[in-house]
Amino acid sequence: MPASALALVVAAALIHALWNFAAKKAQGNHHFASMTAIGVSLLWLPVVFVVGLDDLPDWGWQAWTATIASAVVHLAYFNALLAGYRAADMTVVYPVARGSGPLLSSIVAVLLLGEHLGLGGALGLAGVVGGILLMAAGPAFFAQGAGSADPELHRKRKLGIAWGALTGATIAAYSVIDGYAVKVLALSPILYDYICNLLRVPVSLPAVLRDRAGFMPALRKQWKHALVVAIGSPAAYILVLYAMKLAPLSRVAPARELSMLFAALIGGQLLGEGERGWRIAGAALIALGVAALAMAR
Repeated sequence: MPASALALVVAAALIHALWNFAAKKAQGNHHFASMTAIGVSLLWLPVVFVVGLDDLPDWGWQAWTATIASAVVHLAYFNALLAGYRAADMTVVYPVARGSGPLLSSIVAVLLLGEHLGLGGALGLAGVVGGILLMAAGPAFFAQGAGSADPELHRKRKLGIAWGALTGATIAAYSVIDGYAVKVLALSPILYDYICNLLRVPVSLPAVLRDRAGFMPALRKQWKHALVVAIGSPAAYILVLYAMKLAPLSRVAPARELSMLFAALIGGQLLGEGERGWRIAGAALIALGVAALAMAR
């Protein structure tokens, strides 16, 4: 992986962990998903004007199909992530989501996009996934399953793993769609990501309209967190899209898991979530896996 692509991914990982911390603190639902989509549409509009809209009239049916599909899958991803954060700890949901996503997207990239992992890439991917499993579960999870610990904690952890896996499946889906859009269709990452977010607004409105009374109370309570997400989520993903233009998807997707290093610190220090030792060990394994992916050819 080129150093420039790795630098983009590292910056994206830090921003990604920070906006996920805001989403976890918000404890939001469909109202939060809608207000962040609206926030992105408003806050990023000046950037899109600066970058330029000249390419938009030239978009064909393939570009629009990819964009609409990505918007729908991204909305499903965000709602699944929020549901997981309401049900369990960030340090359970986040690593499972971030781990299963690149595993699936790398497999698809190899099978459908003709990419090659090689031995170093395969070992790196295994390190990333193994580290994430260690962070999400660890020995305590299996002890709890044997009835030696709090059953409610075990139930929450299982819910977190389930929601994280569902979130990871949506990550894999949009990673493949978006990788095709920027690499094969050569769409501008900034313009593409903005249109995807813009299309999320009408897609998210039906759920809000069915619960109109809850929107304003949610906005008053969660607007600061929504602002962080509206700025940070596109910024992190645009960096990733540019990295996809410089390096194979099967390298970029797992390398994004450097965000686990930051998530482990945030979950342990700022959210007070336990088992810090196992989670730091898992984060270290992820870092080694990412290093192997970065050096793979």
